[in-house]
Amino acid sequence: MIDYKLLEALATVTECGGFEKAGAALGLSQSAVSQRIRTLEIRMGQPVLVRSPTLKATPAGQRLLNHVQQVQLLERDLARSIPALSEPSARLRIALNADTLATWWGEAIGAFCSEESLLLDLVIEDQDVGLRRMREGDVAACLCSSPQPVAGARSVPLGSMTYLPLATPDYVRRHFAGGFNHDSLETAPAIVFGPNDQLQHRFLAECGFHGSVPHHLCPSSEGFVKLALAGMGYGMIPELQVRKELAAGRLISIAPGKSLQVQLYWHFWRHGGGIMDRLTQTLTSNATFTQ
Repeated sequence: MIDYKLLEALATVTECGGFEKAGAALGLSQSAVSQRIRTLEIRMGQPVLVRSPTLKATPAGQRLLNHVQQVQLLERDLARSIPALSEPSARLRIALNADTLATWWGEAIGAFCSEESLLLDLVIEDQDVGLRRMREGDVAACLCSSPQPVAGARSVPLGSMTYLPLATPDYVRRHFAGGFNHDSLETAPAIVFGPNDQLQHRFLAECGFHGSVPHHLCPSSEGFVKLALAGMGYGMIPELQVRKELAAGRLISIAPGKSLQVQLYWHFWRHGGGIMDRLTQTLTSNATFTQ
């Protein structure tokens, strides 16, 4: 059997970012917290924390943290029928893409989190690779573009987000004066979210272009839009995020009439308890991006 006091120490250390703060949160000395972590590592036969250069869980430690989250969710459901077991809040670690966080996510789940006293630990990950976090035991749920769930999990379709290839009118005049074609795409600077971002490649491939393009890397959804508005490049931007800019003509499409539809699926562990079912229902009801 797992000693949950040891897991509680691990979860608190990672949440607080250090042993001293974890001790204060648990009402223990720093050395007592360190001893619990050492005991856990001895029982596991491997490290659960990397101490330097920054404190973080090892892959084995992260799997334990994911287990703790699931247990907390189950206890949360039990407390609904046995109020004496109630605790102030539960914490859920979720992987989702930056565009979701920048657009519809908060509005969709804000009221639910308040009603359930649910705290979120959000991991920003591209929608094409978020499922890897679940497979590795890093998160209890994720949003991703794959419909196939990992073993022991469920997948629920939420709908599709519309992405448009946008830039400023001046940028389009400078780089696409001859139209949207192979020659212009080879030289026009693009904006890409990060090395795992495949939206640009998918869109261009659907348009028949399979070459490489010069590009900026910008791992910020809000910064992405600002770079486009500054005329630095074109990029695949959620229509939902820039409706005002489109209406004002500050951003226009480099390929009018063309778009990319990105299907999003909500993945969660089957044994996450009733609170996970209620969160899933909330998302399916309030995912306002669906087309």
